[in-house]
Amino acid sequence: MWSPDLKSFPGPRYLAIVSAIAEDVERGHLKSGDQMPTHRDLAGLLGVTTGTITRAYAEAARRGLLVGETGRGTFVKPSLLEDSGRLSSEPDELIDLSFNIPPLSVGDPLGQALTRTLTGLATRPGLSAMMTYQPAIGLERHREAGAVWAARSGLRVNVEQVIICSGALHAMTVVFSTLTKPGDSVFTESLTYPGMKNLAHLLHLRLKGLPTDKEGIIPEAFDKACRQHDSARILYSIPTIQNPLGTVMHEARRRQIAEIAKAHNVAIVEDDVHSFLLPGPPPPLSSFAPDNSYYILSMSKSIAPGMRIAYLVAPERMVEPLATSLRATVWMAAPLMAEIAAEWIRDGTADRLMDQKRSEATTRQLLASEILDGFEFEADPFSFHLWLHLPEPWRSNEFAAQLRRCGVLVTPAEAFVPGREEPPHAVRVCIGAPRSRAQLEKGLRIIRGVLQETPEPCLSIV
Repeated sequence: MWSPDLKSFPGPRYLAIVSAIAEDVERGHLKSGDQMPTHRDLAGLLGVTTGTITRAYAEAARRGLLVGETGRGTFVKPSLLEDSGRLSSEPDELIDLSFNIPPLSVGDPLGQALTRTLTGLATRPGLSAMMTYQPAIGLERHREAGAVWAARSGLRVNVEQVIICSGALHAMTVVFSTLTKPGDSVFTESLTYPGMKNLAHLLHLRLKGLPTDKEGIIPEAFDKACRQHDSARILYSIPTIQNPLGTVMHEARRRQIAEIAKAHNVAIVEDDVHSFLLPGPPPPLSSFAPDNSYYILSMSKSIAPGMRIAYLVAPERMVEPLATSLRATVWMAAPLMAEIAAEWIRDGTADRLMDQKRSEATTRQLLASEILDGFEFEADPFSFHLWLHLPEPWRSNEFAAQLRRCGVLVTPAEAFVPGREEPPHAVRVCIGAPRSRAQLEKGLRIIRGVLQETPEPCLSIV
């Protein structure tokens, strides 16, 4: 019989029971089709009235967790997608720490918010308009929400500068397909987001990694590179919680980088999808070079990976050329998804969900710090990932392969090298992907165990 421990769930007993159901469904302790205890049995077990159980089951059913069948009982309701927790086609037993996504929050607040918002939208006149063609750059109210979201990060913009895209990578595709031609060079950090590497391959661009330190790109190195490579006229940067290094560029450094970019007429493409994690992030790099910067914010990192809405802030003179590229890719971002995002920004839901993601991320970072104590790694205390340096004689590909044999997936340094330089002996470990802290803890302990081993000998080659 399902027997929850309600001590960690404050509030009325019936809501505590609902929260316990949601958590156990999320963790897989309650599976689709499992039969719940009868009202009388669970009431006796928990020391509450049968009315409390009836109220709890009714609320859980309203949230889409349970379903009652007359004459048979109450069951865990099948999810819309039974495999929605799967990030790849890898076997179920693997613990995937290779996807850099926001962690789930206890109690499924995202699902509750989505149910509430969709219910409200269903009663709103003109909802069907969200299923027809809309302006490529987005409806004005959706763009206004994007301007509000950008202002939270410290960038004050006009709604005319905001373009709605289908995620941050799509925003990058729109920008680079507009500003570059095959063969052009793009500056990046010494290690960069793999999505940028894939995009460069698609558009036939050449990436040039710039030396970095604990604050990101080194200004003198950037200035020297600009003088040596006349063909490079774009800088792609993640100045806040850089992926994969986790560095945060401070304001003074940002001013220096922006001044160098302006002096050499280098456009800035700022990927700022992680700035929401910091309680007080530095001003965006784009704010110091607004006439030649392209600023990208995404709901996918701050809210949920399936929220494929990004806000691209561009100079007004470039909005129409960018709109042409947008129409050539997806024509427009999904209006219904943009409506949900705008609704959540307006009513504060986005802020609440974001705070929960940040809180869960800090808890998981503390867990990682405890388990990996004694090993060298860099991580912002608010981030979804850490950069783990490997002790001798480990190399990143060998370490990742050995971990996979032990049931854990991480990303080796080779995936982030923009050119043909020798990769560092390190791996990226993502702490947001596991569906529970228990799964994360298990994966981290396996990592610690492998760190204490030595690589398996390679096959002899004759």
